[in-house]
Amino acid sequence: MQADSAQPEPAAAAPRTEQHLSLDQARLLAAHALDTGRPALAVDVTQGLLAANSKDSMAWYLQAAAQAQLRSPDAARRAAARSYRTAADQAGKFRAAQLAAQQALAAERPTLAQIWLRRTAIHAPSAQSEIRIAEDYDRLRQINPWRFRLRSELRPSNNVNNGADSTLEVIDGVPTLGRFGPRSVALAGIVGVIDTTLTRRLQQSARRLTTLSGRAYVQRVALSSSAQAEAAALAEQSNTSVPRNSEFGSTYGDLTLNHAFAVGPAERRGSAAVGLTLGTAWYGGEKSYDLVRVSARRSWQLSSQLGLTISGSAEERLDPRSSSQDGQVFGLGLHLRRDLNNGNQMDISLALRDAQAGHVNGTSTTTTLQLTYQFSERIGPARISTGLILGQADYPQYIAGFPARFLADGRKDQSIYADINLLFEAYDYAGFAPNLRLRAGKRDSNHNRFESRDISLSLGIESTF
Repeated sequence: MQADSAQPEPAAAAPRTEQHLSLDQARLLAAHALDTGRPALAVDVTQGLLAANSKDSMAWYLQAAAQAQLRSPDAARRAAARSYRTAADQAGKFRAAQLAAQQALAAERPTLAQIWLRRTAIHAPSAQSEIRIAEDYDRLRQINPWRFRLRSELRPSNNVNNGADSTLEVIDGVPTLGRFGPRSVALAGIVGVIDTTLTRRLQQSARRLTTLSGRAYVQRVALSSSAQAEAAALAEQSNTSVPRNSEFGSTYGDLTLNHAFAVGPAERRGSAAVGLTLGTAWYGGEKSYDLVRVSARRSWQLSSQLGLTISGSAEERLDPRSSSQDGQVFGLGLHLRRDLNNGNQMDISLALRDAQAGHVNGTSTTTTLQLTYQFSERIGPARISTGLILGQADYPQYIAGFPARFLADGRKDQSIYADINLLFEAYDYAGFAPNLRLRAGKRDSNHNRFESRDISLSLGIESTF
């Protein structure tokens, strides 16, 4: 008889135990997982934290850091963005924005990294942090093939249309029978300007740079109530229509291909550039002309404190609205920059312009001298610069007057303008600070249609880095 063999009893399974952690303990566990190189565990723990509270800023930050360790920059940036939005204090927002900027760069999205870096500037804890942010932004600018520049301005002025001081026409000191209509006299109001440039770097090496840029400049005018009443009265007297705000607006757009290259030894920092521009100008809602312009410049660093630039351009105007806007425009410029021992900077610019038009009234020679002085140290909350502009225009032949005739000595204008600019860096937001400019000046002429006085105060926005 065969004996039954005994079968062993199966071993009892070890009982499973669950650990319940408080939210604070879970955060500590996630942080410890990050410190010990276990980002996947950190992600799992933060998922539980966020299931309990989707507005837990620290949990979002820890998840972002974990995703960064897992080399998932897009997921890390999105988590950092949620941490930024839900952070309750400046320190939390600064920390999250810094991480979002780093991960945007890791994902090869430098423009987005620049946006996040500007957000860190809003919450920078110290002046030293702001300096480092500006340095980081400059490095991003070198990396990013795209560059965007924006300037905006709102300017109340007593002469928004560049009009004459008087309604009675005076030529060479002698009154004529002519009177100016509502579009030719000085009208008060507000001028708004938006000037944007978008540049794409096409090619770059240690000594060469090729870029394509597009610019849009838009200026619009809003007449004051008193100016509208004055214009309506003049329109009734001259039996003309009342001018609208849109008649004084101007728009300009262009595309420019530019190639810059180093010249001479690197330590001398010499450079040159050539450019080709295609553009269109509008005034009063109607196209004025198209243009093709070629330009060139050459720069020398004469010493550690002195730099010189010479530039030239030739422009052909096409499809003009009138014969006075037809023809060619040639320009020559000289710019001298001097860095002073006290840290301030002085600039001197001389510009010569010669216009040859299809009508004598558009043919002229213009000379402009501009002096600018910039203070390196802030005075109170503002960084200050001042400027002086002297101009002279000569029209060898000019038809004007009532009845119309050639002026004996042509038309001659002289102008002088001075301004003071205050950049309030102490009140910047995301690296943008308000700019206040006061400008005053006048233009004299032997034809009083072109005599004007202008006082304006403009408020704009400017980047501090």
